[in-house]
Amino acid sequence: MRVIAGTAKGRSLKAVPGMGTRPTTDKVKEAIFSMIGPYFDGGEALDLFAGTGGLGIEALSRGMDQAVFIDQDRTSLDVVRHNLETVRFLEQAEVYRNDAERALKVLAKRDRRFRLVFLDPPYRMKVVGELMLAMHELNLLEDGATIVAEYESGHHYDEAYGPFYEFRKAIYGETAVSLYRYEQPGEPAARDGVEESHETN
Repeated sequence: MRVIAGTAKGRSLKAVPGMGTRPTTDKVKEAIFSMIGPYFDGGEALDLFAGTGGLGIEALSRGMDQAVFIDQDRTSLDVVRHNLETVRFLEQAEVYRNDAERALKVLAKRDRRFRLVFLDPPYRMKVVGELMLAMHELNLLEDGATIVAEYESGHHYDEAYGPFYEFRKAIYGETAVSLYRYEQPGEPAARDGVEESHETN
C-alpha cells in the first residue's frame, strides 16, 4: 500500500498484521479519490473504521487540514500512528480507540464538523445508513459534506437516508463504493440520477 497522490505521494504504508483487517486496495482508493476530489481545499476528515489509516492519510496528502482516525482495535491504531509518522502527518491527526457510535457522540461534544467522512466497516456490519443518520442528528457534518461508504458488493444500501443522497456508485469485484452528499434540511438542490460503474478486474 502507498499514498497515491499529493504531498506524501509514493510513501509506503504499513498493513495491519493478520487477516482481521481488510485494507482498501490502492486501485479502489485511487478510484475513490478520482470520484470525490481529487484534491481538497482544507476542511476536516473522519476515518471512522480506520484500519491502516490509508483513506484518511490520502485525504491529508491531497489537501485536507485535519483528520480524525477511529478504530476499536489497538493493533490497528498502532499501525495508523506508524503510518502517520511515516508520512509526517502526526500534527494534523487525532487517533482514538473507540467504537463508531460512541466515537460520534464524543466528537459531537467537542463540536467537530467534518467535510469528508470514510465509512469502511467490516463487511459483516451493515451500519452505513444508521451511522449517517447519527452524524446528522449529532450535527457533525458541514453542509455539502461527502460520505464515502465501502462495503460488500452483494449488499444494497438505499439511495437516500434522510438528508443524504447517493450520487455515485462503483463496483470493483467484491467491493462496492457509494458516495453520498449531505444536504442540511431546507430547499433541496437539483439532483441527477446515481452514476454507476462496474469493474470486474
